[in-house]
Amino acid sequence: MVESAETGPSVQPVTADDLERAVRLAVDVLTDVPEDSWDRRAGSLEWTCWETVEHLADDLFAYAAQLGPRKPPQDTHVPFTWERRRPEGPVNTIFAKREAGRDGLLQVLEACGAMLVGVVRMTPPGVLAHHVFGASDAEGFAAMGTVETLVHTHDLAEGLGLTWNPPADLCSRVLHRLFPGTVVTADPWTTLLWATGRAELPGRPRLTTWRWYGTPR
Repeated sequence: MVESAETGPSVQPVTADDLERAVRLAVDVLTDVPEDSWDRRAGSLEWTCWETVEHLADDLFAYAAQLGPRKPPQDTHVPFTWERRRPEGPVNTIFAKREAGRDGLLQVLEACGAMLVGVVRMTPPGVLAHHVFGASDAEGFAAMGTVETLVHTHDLAEGLGLTWNPPADLCSRVLHRLFPGTVVTADPWTTLLWATGRAELPGRPRLTTWRWYGTPR
């Protein structure tokens, strides 16, 4: 972890609107991907692009489920059954029907994103739910969902040959919320890629292990 450099009053909380915006932008950039491209490898991941979208949708669904009960679990996950389609693929609860094609896959992503957006909006302040990186509140789960969306869309863009450069303000807010102590450079997007093990920065080699800190501060 590197030294802290906060941006002061300009840093705003991460909101459901931020998450909704991230998912919308991700779906927009994936809308015209040809149907025969989804089995390409997603950037540096071992997963296909199709599996990566399923994994992202599954993350958003799981966060919504974790935060959604009136008494969210504090020391474990909501007890869904998890499956793996192939040995090297992601472990998911949510899968998209392959026969539904690209449009169906993106509908699954949008639907799971909307679930988390709705749960974040209705969760009262101070309510915490279990996560392996620390029990978190609604803002934290919104930030986690936003990071998952931004960085996995980066993986997809690498695999599919797309341009993906999300808004700097989104990147700055999730860095502030989940990666305390990280110096945010003039390019918050590259800083977020560095913080999630996907890029190098001057004087900072690419991380081989990383995590975020969801616990409210």
